[in-house]
Amino acid sequence: MPRTTNRGRRAGTAGAALLAVTALATAGCGPDGPARPATPPPALPKSAPTSLGDLTGWKLEEWTRYVADSRFANEAAPGAWTTARMDAAKPRPTPEYSLTAAAAPGVERDAPPAAVPAQPQPHPYGQAAAVVGRLFMTTPQGDAACSATVVSDPVNPGRSNLVYTAAHCLHDGKGGGWLRNLVFVPGFNRDGQATRGKPYPDAQAAPYGRWTAVRALVSPTWLQESGVGAHNQFDYGVLRVRAENDSGKSLEETVGGSVPVWFNAPRDQITSVAAYGYPAERPFDGTELEHCDSPAPPARLSFDRTRPPMYVLGCTMTAGSSGGGWFITKDGKPNLISVGAIGNRNPAGYQAGPALQDQAKQAFDFFAKNVR
Repeated sequence: MPRTTNRGRRAGTAGAALLAVTALATAGCGPDGPARPATPPPALPKSAPTSLGDLTGWKLEEWTRYVADSRFANEAAPGAWTTARMDAAKPRPTPEYSLTAAAAPGVERDAPPAAVPAQPQPHPYGQAAAVVGRLFMTTPQGDAACSATVVSDPVNPGRSNLVYTAAHCLHDGKGGGWLRNLVFVPGFNRDGQATRGKPYPDAQAAPYGRWTAVRALVSPTWLQESGVGAHNQFDYGVLRVRAENDSGKSLEETVGGSVPVWFNAPRDQITSVAAYGYPAERPFDGTELEHCDSPAPPARLSFDRTRPPMYVLGCTMTAGSSGGGWFITKDGKPNLISVGAIGNRNPAGYQAGPALQDQAKQAFDFFAKNVR
């Protein structure tokens, strides 16, 4: 579809209303160039269940050993992600899967949903929308960008430094390694003054500063499997970040809120969803926060019936929106139920995201309580 300028456009009201439904609870980078050679993924603890799709039996020591063995490290050079460097970052490719081609044996899926046109969030972004931002990283192919969301920390209410995104925005998966130079920029281009290809003030690009990832966790399944398929049913990850400017305030206090993650959300209670992100592949350019407001319950996509089936939404957002939060209203507030993980290019635009069930909750709870 043709792309018009976002200034003067009226955004769809449903998604904008979702992230504005209520005031939310308030409270680095290294050198350019290719990433270091990948280290082998950690082996699963011997006491782990034999199925990679079921790790809910893991004990504290097994999660601890896994995090240590996964060897996350993130260079942090404050100021390295200049506005020019962010502007030049390419969208992180979204894994693609066709909902109309013949399905492989074992794949279960509903009929493709109707495409929902993405709409720009009105400027200036309010406090609620500031929880969504761009996540920058260096991949073996160069600098790239995804989307991510500030989520509530059950251990530190009102002072969260946790960010939720897609696993493929953090780690290359089987045979690959952690992406480098991970920095989160919440509320990117809040006031609408950043324009691709033209100089703009740093304060416009990063109104709440830059936040360097210091720890990260993805599903162990993500490190052990590859390709587009069953492991995308666990395509989620969480980061702990710290401010580059060392202001003393938490991320949640800085942006003015966070969004709780609703794990094990009953599918029959998910009647509509709003997906948010910063798409950067044509016809978008990565400077605008967009949203797709699905008026229908999400469809299902499953590559492995032993794992929670993915949610599927009609949505025309493109690469760069991966990892962006999917929200529904619960108890009068936005709750995150998934993140963008798989997509398909227009005209059959859709996104699929993991259902955050028991394994996702166990991983998140362990990370929040034990990984500093």
